[in-house]
Amino acid sequence: MSYRLNLLASVLLTTCAGLAVAQTPTPAAATPKPAAVPVPGAIAAPMPPPPSLDAKSWVLMDYATGQILASSNPDERVEPASITKIMTSYVVSAELAAGKVKPDDQVFISENAWRGGGAGTDGSTSFLALNSKVKLHDLLMGMIVQSGNDSAIALAEHLAGSEAVFADLMNEYAKRLGLKDTHFVNASGLSAPDHYTTAHDIASLSRALIRDFPEDYKIYAIKEFEWNGIKQHNRNALLWRDASVDGIKTGHHSAAGYCLTASAKRDDERLITVVMGTKGEKVRADMTQELLNYGFRFYETHKLYSADKPVAEPTLWKGQADTIQLGVSEDVLVTLPRGRYGDLKAAMDVPGRFVAPFSKGQSVGTLRISLDGKPLLERPIVALQEYPEGGFMHRLGDGILLWFKSDEAIQPSKQPDTK
Repeated sequence: MSYRLNLLASVLLTTCAGLAVAQTPTPAAATPKPAAVPVPGAIAAPMPPPPSLDAKSWVLMDYATGQILASSNPDERVEPASITKIMTSYVVSAELAAGKVKPDDQVFISENAWRGGGAGTDGSTSFLALNSKVKLHDLLMGMIVQSGNDSAIALAEHLAGSEAVFADLMNEYAKRLGLKDTHFVNASGLSAPDHYTTAHDIASLSRALIRDFPEDYKIYAIKEFEWNGIKQHNRNALLWRDASVDGIKTGHHSAAGYCLTASAKRDDERLITVVMGTKGEKVRADMTQELLNYGFRFYETHKLYSADKPVAEPTLWKGQADTIQLGVSEDVLVTLPRGRYGDLKAAMDVPGRFVAPFSKGQSVGTLRISLDGKPLLERPIVALQEYPEGGFMHRLGDGILLWFKSDEAIQPSKQPDTK
């Protein structure tokens, strides 16, 4: 505080002598740099275009950031077929987590479930026995591993009383997850006029499933499941082909074509792919493999800033503390082409001066990251602690000083980069 007292005394003396002229504050643009400097002499690898796929739509997404790395018709509405069951399993996992149902619940197999939704064609089954009772966990296995329509419908009826009401529940969860172009009318994925989604929405849903229910997600990596004396294999061929693949779901019927949503993790990087409307089982697997190989080869993820660590610590006026710690409430990750880390541009839009009070977590500005002039992400800049007002005399003194102080040029502190 002594430097402020000395500064205040100097200001008062020069003011009394008539030598001081009040300055008009000039807004200061704060421009942080990415957290680490790339290795000198590193040369960015050439960036080829993504594969050209013969599919209605497709998406390559980075799991950590949710960034779309490459896509074709990502927001075109398509029929999802059995990929619908990703949402069915998400709802079941959410209800299990909330304690509304239990894994050992005995689920009644109705005639509607037994008939697989009354279809009999263009569908798959777990071969559940009519009027039997099956543990909820076994039905979840049958729906995910065997893609059983009967398992999906039985789960829907157990959780919501009817499949139609369960579809309403699916749509409510879709809204919560921000799926903008998705609507369900059944739990299994059978073709229906108002049953649709997009490759982008399915990628977002898959990301939410992995993030929110990692233990239940492990079921998607299981290669086979036996029920009622019948062993069936998981239709995701990549589980046998690529050890890094641990999900997610296939889909097929005549209107949807052959679809596959997959996720793979190599080292610390995870990618999600969605390929909709291809012409065959092998084609959808080959196309998905192409996308995964492309993504892992040409993209990388970096942590730019860590949650709850100071990014900048500018002067705080009229507060009990002399400075205010600014940061982000969540880790700031970014995915970009390999070798382009040094080309990232960061800008932090914050005020040129900070005047107490501030509450912990209060948003005070925006961190913006861009590459080649294109925005990659934005994150709120927040106060990391509680910063109450100082005493009356301190506020009075700072109030006088602020008349003579220019806005501060705020630069962030560097944090170690982590891939």
